[in-house]
Amino acid sequence: MCGILGVMANTPVNQLLYDGLMVLQHRGQDAAGIATVEGNTFHLHKGPGLVRDVFRTRNMRALPGNWGIGHVRYPTAGSAYNFAEAQPFYVNSPFGIVLGHNGNLTNAEQLKEEMFRMDRRHINTNSDSEVLLNVLAHELQAASSGYELDIDAIFQAVAGVHRRCRGAYAVVALIAGYGLLAFRDPHGIRPLVYGENHSAEGTEYLVSSESVALDTLGFKVVRDLEPGEAIFIDLDKKLHSRQCAQQPLYAPCIFEYVYLARPDTVIDGVSVYEARLKMGEALAEKVKTMIPVEEIDVVIPIPDSSRPSAMQLAQALGIPFREGFVKNRYVGRTFIMPGQAMRKKSVRQKLNTVGQEFKGKRVLLVDDSIVRGTTSREIVDMARAAGAVKVYFASASPPVRFPNVYGIDMPTRAELIATGRTDNEIAAEIGADALVYQDLEAMKQSITALRSDLTVFDAACFDGCYVTGDIDEYYLDAVEGKRGGKAGKNDDDGDGKASQQLALQVSAGGQD
Repeated sequence: MCGILGVMANTPVNQLLYDGLMVLQHRGQDAAGIATVEGNTFHLHKGPGLVRDVFRTRNMRALPGNWGIGHVRYPTAGSAYNFAEAQPFYVNSPFGIVLGHNGNLTNAEQLKEEMFRMDRRHINTNSDSEVLLNVLAHELQAASSGYELDIDAIFQAVAGVHRRCRGAYAVVALIAGYGLLAFRDPHGIRPLVYGENHSAEGTEYLVSSESVALDTLGFKVVRDLEPGEAIFIDLDKKLHSRQCAQQPLYAPCIFEYVYLARPDTVIDGVSVYEARLKMGEALAEKVKTMIPVEEIDVVIPIPDSSRPSAMQLAQALGIPFREGFVKNRYVGRTFIMPGQAMRKKSVRQKLNTVGQEFKGKRVLLVDDSIVRGTTSREIVDMARAAGAVKVYFASASPPVRFPNVYGIDMPTRAELIATGRTDNEIAAEIGADALVYQDLEAMKQSITALRSDLTVFDAACFDGCYVTGDIDEYYLDAVEGKRGGKAGKNDDDGDGKASQQLALQVSAGGQD
């Protein structure tokens, strides 16, 4: 899960990209980067950490240009602490290209070998995003007429990417001398939306992972990109679009609606907030069958993602809804935190109880999901320490029993608390008096009720069904083995605080 932005405007875009990345900060806290174009020069600055820490005034001044892309990184493949894997990535042959990617390629190792053996391209990092960039560059070279590109060649290159790449990818890319390219994988697993702003100087375009960035930056949402679709905005600010996949299938990641996206976002025509309300209604029906309603005194959400579901659940059950936890917003999301010890420590730093909402009460805690169980266990302990006489726990999503290989960093089955355990055993593990999970079909229906033709989802982490059709036990074992060998923070060279500012002279048409 990362956040990407692409903009083609009439005025300098550095501040626009910065503000947009701040809005998308929840999608990645590991690193941030911005690339802009001025004439035939790419200006690039990226570094580890939050957007506000990576970019200083001097960095912003060194990012001139009226079009560019931005990226916030959440580590999925490669090392979370390797600066070389911060995005955007750049390649100069045969065209100057800068690319930002949200998702995860499932055949990256095979492609990396093909790049070296057949395409004569060297991949310098462990990042699948650099692999994707080089595949795109090679396909552009194959589709071009000499060193000249036209619209057909660009879309033909994207079609080539679709043929070769497997997995999830939403992409924004700058092609020097030509324009801004954005495309989405044939299953539409990761979200991508674009909008327009009409000014006196002409139309401006913004592409984003979430519609909330368009809203806050003053752009009007036009639509989501279809699975397999590409759009290209040329230097005259004319937008071209084409379906580039042979057999596209709408199968967005259901975890976006449960947890990843901001509630004020609309993904594929479905309001995330409304979907979470629907999930709360469905969860209330499940609670009624498992816990006597009269045994619950109060419903308390685990901030923030679960609040809409908890609120609607409380209303459906006729039970008071209260805010029992106060969140410290200056601590990162624990799901993204590397390392179990770090996650456990950060829970107490992140949340504190409002004692009177727990003392002497039977409470139903509602969270969006239970992944590793570390946070849930700590929260149950905090509720009991605050005086709760009984602590029930409800999850707005089903048990997470399988790895996600499409861009969410939870690939090891051994890390998932639900793997190999019954619901009662999980309740005992987290210390709850009872545990209620959402049913998968009920969760899917919560979204389908808001868009009737959206019926297929990537729900692999819940049901083990991988929509790309290329994931087997051998692949999962390999991913888990690779994860077990990841380097830790102290294994990296340097102090981890470095950033990078580049001014890249590129040719609009030929090799550099």
